[in-house]
Amino acid sequence: MNNDYSIDEILKAVDDLQKIKEERKKDLSNLKNPKIDTSDIPKKTLNLIEEAENSKLG
Repeated sequence: MNNDYSIDEILKAVDDLQKIKEERKKDLSNLKNPKIDTSDIPKKTLNLIEEAENSKLG
């Protein structure tokens, strides 16, 4: 099975693969960092949560 591809076809395929990779990265980052509505959470509670997250990361 011998397939001959033009340079343009190869470059288009590479471009398509890069676009797919970028879309997947965006989708994964949206899953890791979902937008949370914090309007119902008291400020003190938010501060405690942030402090706990910071101490866990640091």
